[in-house]
Parts: sequence; structure tokens; C-alpha cells
Amino acid sequence: MRRSVDAVFASYADYYFHSFRLPAMTPDQVIAGFTEEGYELIAEAREAGNGVIMAMPHLGSWEWAAHWLTLRHQVPVGCVVEALEPPELFEWYRGLRASLGMKVVGLGPSAGTETMAMLRENRAVCLPSDRHVGGAGVEVEFFGERTTLPAGPATLALRTGAVLLPIAVYDHPGGCHGVVRPAVPAVREGRLRDDVARVTRLLAAELEVLISRAPEQWHLLQPNWPTDREHAAPDDAATAGGSPAGTGGLSGGAAGDHD
Repeated sequence: MRRSVDAVFASYADYYFHSFRLPAMTPDQVIAGFTEEGYELIAEAREAGNGVIMAMPHLGSWEWAAHWLTLRHQVPVGCVVEALEPPELFEWYRGLRASLGMKVVGLGPSAGTETMAMLRENRAVCLPSDRHVGGAGVEVEFFGERTTLPAGPATLALRTGAVLLPIAVYDHPGGCHGVVRPAVPAVREGRLRDDVARVTRLLAAELEVLISRAPEQWHLLQPNWPTDREHAAPDDAATAGGSPAGTGGLSGGAAGDHD
């Protein structure tokens, strides 16, 4: 157990190292340091013209993947970021992502409208989707226990026709490796609420596959299941939602910072 915990924090440190390093890297270095499985699924999804929702767990340096998409394939990328404390940290991350070619939307009352506008521009929009903080959530079975995951990825896909792709980014020596899974079917079958629940459950199963590939790189460092909260110390429980994980109201999983 101790070795596993150590590996998680080592991977977490790698994430910040990559974040600080990316702005100084040349395009050739960014491209050479990134490998992938399944990029063709992103290309095919964009052919429909309705945008792509890249639903991700908190794994690896997703900023590297977004920068690679822009440099290597000229794919326009967007993300939704949650407000952070202190404000200087939020502004630093906002500037970092903008400098890497991303369109950055701040989480707030207009975030849903702005995200749908990004999808209408046929952007690939990053939405970490493995932790529910605020807004509407969907109860799912996730790694053997009932919990809630954000409703936003499924809701956006059902409302806009955007393709919902489960994606993860893994650290490896010298860079990162991206994996794109086949699209989660997001079609209307009945009431929107029921469809959102069905699609979110399908997405949860895909996230399990991606996380299980490298669980030591999963940077979900807050309580995520009811039993976590039951066992948390009072101070931990009170602050569990205030991390830079970037998961908030629009999707319950807006692409903020990697905690």
C-alpha cells in the first residue's frame, strides 16, 4: 500500500513538472514526446461537425495531449476551468492553457452556453468526468461502490450531438501516451433525465477501463465515495470539494487543475 501511495504522489509531481515544462518546449519536442492509440476516433468524430467531448479521468498531463492535438493535427481545443484559490494560481493556469492554444471558459453561470458554443465551433472540449462536486449528478456503480458522477458530459452530448469519447493520458518515460476509447453511444431514447443517467453509467464503465490501466497515476485525491466521506476527518470532509481538481457545476467535471 505504501508503495502504491508513493507512486500516486510521484505521478502527481510529474503532472506539475510537465505543466511547468510545456511552455518552454518546442513544437517538435511536444510532438516527439507524445504517443497515442486511437487518434483516428477524434478525427472521425469531428467529421460530423458537432464537436467532441473528451471525457477524462484525472490521469496524466491532459494539457500535453491538448497541445499535441493543436500542433500535430490542428484540432481546436477548449476546456472549462474552475475558479481556484489563490486567484493568482487560477490566472496562472488560465494563461498556461491559453498559451498552449486552448480556448478557456471559466466555470460560472454562462459556462454551459459557452461550452455549447465551443462544440458548435467543432472544438474538442476537455471535461474531466470522474468526480462530482456540484450541479447535477448521476448515481452509478464505480469501482464496486455506488457514488455520483457528473451529468454534464452526457447532457452536453445528448443536447448538442457532440461525440462523447472516453480519453486518458498516461505518463511514460520522456513524455505522455494518450488513449482514446470508442465513443459512448449518446442517443435520445426517452426522457432526457433517463437518457443522461444511462449514458453516464456507460461512461463510468469506460472510465474504469482507463483508470485500471494505470491506477497509480490516478490523481483523485479527494473523497469520492460515500464511505470515503464517512471515514474522513471533519476538517478533510469540510474541504473535500475545494481542490484544484477542476470539477464543478457545468459538468460536475469541468476541466480545471489536476488535483
